[in-house]
Amino acid sequence: MPLLSFLLPDTPIISLDQYLDFGGGEGLRLAREMGPDAAIEEISRSGLRGRGGGGFPTGVKWASTRSVPGRHYVVCNAAEGEPATFKDRALMRANPYQCVEGVAIAAYCMGAPDAYIGTKAKFEVERLSLELAIQEMDAAGLLEGVTMIIAAGPDEYLFGEEKALLEVIEGHDPMPRLMPPFQHGLFATGPQMGWEAHAPEPGRPASPEANPTLVNNLETLANVPHILTRGAEWFRRMGSAESPGTMVCTVVGDVARAGVYEMEMGSPLSELLEAAGGPLEGRQFKAAFSGVANAVIHASDFDTPLSYETMKDIGSGLGAGGFAVYDDSACMVAVAHEYSRFLSVESCGQCPPCKTGSADITAILAKIDAGTGTEGDVETLGRRLQTVTDANRCYLGTEEQLVVSSILQTFPDEVGTHLEGWCEFPARHLPIPKLDDITDGVAVYDERHARKRPDWTYAKM
Repeated sequence: MPLLSFLLPDTPIISLDQYLDFGGGEGLRLAREMGPDAAIEEISRSGLRGRGGGGFPTGVKWASTRSVPGRHYVVCNAAEGEPATFKDRALMRANPYQCVEGVAIAAYCMGAPDAYIGTKAKFEVERLSLELAIQEMDAAGLLEGVTMIIAAGPDEYLFGEEKALLEVIEGHDPMPRLMPPFQHGLFATGPQMGWEAHAPEPGRPASPEANPTLVNNLETLANVPHILTRGAEWFRRMGSAESPGTMVCTVVGDVARAGVYEMEMGSPLSELLEAAGGPLEGRQFKAAFSGVANAVIHASDFDTPLSYETMKDIGSGLGAGGFAVYDDSACMVAVAHEYSRFLSVESCGQCPPCKTGSADITAILAKIDAGTGTEGDVETLGRRLQTVTDANRCYLGTEEQLVVSSILQTFPDEVGTHLEGWCEFPARHLPIPKLDDITDGVAVYDERHARKRPDWTYAKM
């Protein structure tokens, strides 16, 4: 299946006039013409699913959130922090106008006068692109009363978790709430499960309201104007019946050319890796990870189609379409150690089994990686992996369990050699693939993360 380019145009869209010349704004016009219910129904018929990692049907999410009474808000999640993922930043650079239009359509359908785009303060180029797009579209009258606000947040992994994202918008640290956004949304006026209640706005009734809030990933919303303009059937002609459309995928690691590629859903993972130039000269692929949220994908499964169902069938997941690839020179024990450490450091500490459990898992993996681990350490590791998910209010503890367990189960021989005190692979620097940029086929990792501590401060050089 060929590379496509309706979300990632060959030439970046850098002005509103250029966007309008390509048919921009038509999706928003049609949404207002057909009304919220019909627009949501068209999104439902398209089969669009969330591109942030969960894959939940977008139309169902919109309809269910709209049905909850109260003041509604819309939040676009562009806080991209998943390792090996650069798609949202690529979209903001290539065409910020489609992103803003998608948010505006969602706000119209929810009856939300206020919409937020949550992104990291460090994404300066992307924030400026969004700000310009918002200003131009507002000045042209396209937003029609929707107040759109960019919420610039911290460089923490949990900022991208939807409940923590709401906390940041409200001025707090990215600590995930217990209840989902449709039950306790932005600036809710009723105290629920111990969460802070905000005073009602002037002129509004004082009765408690949940303020149901729709949260969608930026890529998800960028699809919406195209679907309304071209129709649900056009969208369904791409991909599979269960996973239609395209996906903007990131590939980094042991490939010839790191990059961001728009692929038709259902394309084999191997085809995506071919687009990235294949393996390095003289090497063979060994494994890949879709971010840090799913089990390791063995190279023998690289012909698996890129869909939510088929990736689940091999025991992993599609995630946000970001793939870190490793070849036959990589030690998977070292990779397990790095991935575990990332999650341990980024855990917020609200759930002790997650924070202390992931720290223990990381410490044990460090011993095994150094060749000083024992069989007793492996037994302790197994017990910690069973309890790290206890009482979790977000998915981070589950990620720790899935990623580490899958590596141990898929590459037991490598664990065994480390327990004997040696490693069969050459020494390599294998940092967590947390991306700062991708330029000319080269991925730039955030090397600063190696100094990040569990309290989210950084050790000095």
